[in-house]
Amino acid sequence: MFDYEYQPFASKRMPVVARNGMVATAQPLAAEAGLEILRQGGNAVDAAVATAACLSVVEPTTNGIGSDCFAIIWMKGKLYGLNASGVAPQSISVDKLKKAGFDQMPTYGWEPVMVPGTPAGWAACSKRFGKLPLTQVLAPAIKYAEEGYPLSPQLAKLWRNASCKFKKAFHGPLFDEWFKVFNPNGKIPTAGEMWRSPDHAKTLQEIAETDADSFYHGRLAKLMSDYAAKTGGYLSFEDLNQYEAEWIKPLSVDYKGYDVWELPPNGQGMVTLMTLNILKNLDFPTPDPVENLHRQIEAIKLAFADGKQYITDPRDMGDQVAAMLKPEYGQERAKLISKTALQPEPGRLPKGGTVYLCTADGEGNMVSWIQSNYMGFGSGVVVPGTGIALQNRGETFSFNPEDANVLVPGKRTYHTIMPGFLTKNGQAVGPFGVMGGYMQPQGHLQVVTNLIDFNLNPQATLDAPRWQWLEDKKVLVEKSLSQPLAEALQRRGHEISVDLSGGAFGRGQIILRNPETGVLVGGTEPRADGSVVGF
Repeated sequence: MFDYEYQPFASKRMPVVARNGMVATAQPLAAEAGLEILRQGGNAVDAAVATAACLSVVEPTTNGIGSDCFAIIWMKGKLYGLNASGVAPQSISVDKLKKAGFDQMPTYGWEPVMVPGTPAGWAACSKRFGKLPLTQVLAPAIKYAEEGYPLSPQLAKLWRNASCKFKKAFHGPLFDEWFKVFNPNGKIPTAGEMWRSPDHAKTLQEIAETDADSFYHGRLAKLMSDYAAKTGGYLSFEDLNQYEAEWIKPLSVDYKGYDVWELPPNGQGMVTLMTLNILKNLDFPTPDPVENLHRQIEAIKLAFADGKQYITDPRDMGDQVAAMLKPEYGQERAKLISKTALQPEPGRLPKGGTVYLCTADGEGNMVSWIQSNYMGFGSGVVVPGTGIALQNRGETFSFNPEDANVLVPGKRTYHTIMPGFLTKNGQAVGPFGVMGGYMQPQGHLQVVTNLIDFNLNPQATLDAPRWQWLEDKKVLVEKSLSQPLAEALQRRGHEISVDLSGGAFGRGQIILRNPETGVLVGGTEPRADGSVVGF
């Protein structure tokens, strides 16, 4: 995985190599912002927060100030986890929504809006691990919001697609502010066109100057809660006032000598760990790509069946988290994999639209960070005068009281976003991640197996053709996957379809650190405006 030579499945791009610091993300402007903070004396955490804040401006199609975020941080030889996902407002309930005419959680409007966790995440990481003040760290994001920036082609495409969809989906004055901010003067921004948001800049400045206190306890909290009360929302000042980002312990499984780390529920990183827990009981026959891919698909199906059945707010899961990662449970699930495609069902447990970035500094500290509004721009609710686009994470809640993930006030929902991290022999190997809803655990699986089983370097790992299991026996593959391989999978009972749009397979980033030399090797996503920069 530290091989700098051309490798199979690779484009002609080589991995980026540096020693003093590195930032990888899907937007070049945000990557450069993080690198600028490193050059100013910041560490990997400062760079991560700077990049994340900048992404809320330069890629608002997938995240914003009203987002949620998660992080895995390697700092001075120890690993830390952050859960900055929001909780359901105290005033919302299944009964209320049913009386309002809903038979399931809606996608847009106030109903799926939960307390935003991202500003609290920025402040918590900066306070605990950062070297620079938050005002300095958020300065690049504030500058881009105030002065503007030109849209890149991929960003413009996402913006146009969302705007066209929202013109059909959004009805009523609640969504007027979204169009005012993101379709200024009634026009969808195009590639190369400047976009700016002074309200966004003012809000970021206030978050920076108050260490996010205004967002949860002060003027910004009042603006959000007052707007909710005025327009039929559920988010209250008390909901915001009671919220705190949570420091948590990452979970891992050993996979062929490497520890693969994910965050515990309510995120879906458990799905990747359960998949690896199954696969490590099956030796990969390196010369047989059909068998390799077949086993990966079968294992992810089994893990997803369990994940969707059991993952929710960890406070409601009891001992299930530990049970899901027991080696013997992985062994039992592995026995279900045969030569043909199976119909996935959850097992009986033994008792007992997102942005991703990663950073590294010259001292060996590294960060894996993911941040999302969910489903592109989120709920469509933008608080007037603030630029705050609120997420719609509550859309994943169920109305069924028998479901683990049923809507309950104050509860965290099943969350799709998940940062990943690798260590070996107690030393950091590096952060990795792949964005894209339910593609994320599958992207993590493909990254890990490409790095460990097939010894690809970071860039080759991300360039390799991807696949995504959809449901039942349906599998979507990239058009770059060889036709003979796809046909062989079909003969095993998989229902293969080829995606021609190129937008179904997520966007990944990887930074690895050679423990012997301290040299950093980074790869970035070829399916987006990806950028990895270092010095």
